Amino acid sequence: MAPIFSSAVRAVTRLLLVLPLALLVCFAGPASAARWDAATLTVPAGPEGTSVTFSEKEIKTGRKLFNESCGSCHAGGITKTNQNVGLDPETLALATPPRDSVDSLVDFMKDPTSYDGEYSIADVHPSLRSSDVFVKMRDLDDEDLRLIAGYILVAPKVQGIQWGGGKIYF
Repeated sequence: MAPIFSSAVRAVTRLLLVLPLALLVCFAGPASAARWDAATLTVPAGPEGTSVTFSEKEIKTGRKLFNESCGSCHAGGITKTNQNVGLDPETLALATPPRDSVDSLVDFMKDPTSYDGEYSIADVHPSLRSSDVFVKMRDLDDEDLRLIAGYILVAPKVQGIQWGGGKIYF
């Protein structure tokens, strides 16, 4: 009986030693403060090459606005209605016109066009232009759009390839 009891005590002791480390690894991942440095929070402001540095508070506000207004179709930076067009930096840069800056994303949220830039998609994509149909857009102003754009551009720096990667990374 003693060897069984001794084994159980060793197993419980190991669990108590390993559990805090496992919890630390699980909860110190993407939310760690080290990722919120100036380089992470700095993104292209416009197509001319200027940049803008957001505060952590602005990015958190942008995330909240994004989740409320865009998250039902773009959770995790994917596009549920077209998995070929995500919100990852590479895909945004290849759009016509490129949508990889704050100004260009704000422009898109005001009056969206197809990925090739050939025609307006305001009748099927939420935007300020179509706020009569897409009611979530009614309460957003230019500053809200700027914060959403900042979040879209900072998210891949924090989440890595999972942002815009869809199911293959989850």
